[in-house]
Amino acid sequence: MRLIIGSILTILLFVSCNDKTTPELRTGPWHATLEVQDGRELPFSFELFKAGKGYGIKVYNAGEEIVADEIETIGDSITIKMPAFDGYIAGKYEGEQIRGNFIKDELDRSQAFIAKYGDQPRFRVNEAPAFDVNGTWEASFGNDSTDIYPAKGIFSQEGSKVTGTFRTTTGDYRYLEGVVRGDSLLLSTFDGAHAFLFAAQFRDSVLEGKFYSGNHFQEPFTARRNAQFELEDEESITYLKDGYDKVSFAFPDSSGDTISLEDTRFKDKVVIVQLMGSWCPNCLDETKFLVDYLANNPTEDLEVVALAFEYAKTEERAFNSIERLEERVGITYPVLLAQYGTSSKSKAQEKLPMLNHVWSYPTTIFIDKKGEVRKIHTGFNGPATGEKYTEFKTEFDSLVRELQAE
Repeated sequence: MRLIIGSILTILLFVSCNDKTTPELRTGPWHATLEVQDGRELPFSFELFKAGKGYGIKVYNAGEEIVADEIETIGDSITIKMPAFDGYIAGKYEGEQIRGNFIKDELDRSQAFIAKYGDQPRFRVNEAPAFDVNGTWEASFGNDSTDIYPAKGIFSQEGSKVTGTFRTTTGDYRYLEGVVRGDSLLLSTFDGAHAFLFAAQFRDSVLEGKFYSGNHFQEPFTARRNAQFELEDEESITYLKDGYDKVSFAFPDSSGDTISLEDTRFKDKVVIVQLMGSWCPNCLDETKFLVDYLANNPTEDLEVVALAFEYAKTEERAFNSIERLEERVGITYPVLLAQYGTSSKSKAQEKLPMLNHVWSYPTTIFIDKKGEVRKIHTGFNGPATGEKYTEFKTEFDSLVRELQAE
């Protein structure tokens, strides 16, 4: 009798689980918001599309398009894993709305997320623009209680719509998109790793506002128009300490092999050492550039090796993140795990004591065929910086060819 009852319960459970069918998601344009601080919301747009038997999304930020095709739906639950990064969106699908959170497990962070179906503007415009943000701006971020650092704003405005970015000595703030609404400037970006919102007002020729990073950080900034403003040279920030002319390290790859610059594969070759993290969007931009450069310039006297500084809490999870990045981007050079459990730059400098400090991810070290360091470049000016990115690519190619010819 007990056997019969147990069998009936098993059948009922099987049927009830299979009755929990996944509803059809609305394909097409969606408008999403992430909760930041001060009661503000960070908006972005995406398109949901069919991908095989499942779904994918395309996130739009100005000229950037990010495709996420790792989406899982179970019943009315949906999980959207962003490409290359550890962040994901987990929520419930309710008709023409998705409500949930943007989660980064490794950092114990969560932001409220809401998406609604339909083609809506990123920011609503209920006032005509009262000023023009076109051009170059000299900006300063931070206050007396934090480190103040300079930035260069580069913006283009058509009507109310604004695109552009802020460059700093350690990289850029990605593809920013927004509006001028009355005397206010609003800009946002979401790339699966970072969620940035800039909100400022224009008074007496000065932009004054706040920069929000997720719902865990904010800082004030000011900016003044200055067409001649330039940032500090990225090649003067990180350098070898006195008494050193070489970089040395020995770190493991995902196969467990320890790789060092003393290995035969690097002997008598130009070597580019990339300090990076799988969690870092600017590092992803540089990684894509390096992968493309190696593919388009096949040669036997050039090697690239990446040193990953991961905030994943365990070695296993750190290598999982690295392997996912390698697979998604098609990395053909070794990526070594230099550090896990923190992305602290001071801790990174301890792993490379010949450097004065590690100021930014990425940092790129150019080594000649004799093993001597010829240049260290801090940060990365990605595609969002326009002319600066074009300039970087030209200078990179010129230096590599010069070192190869020696």
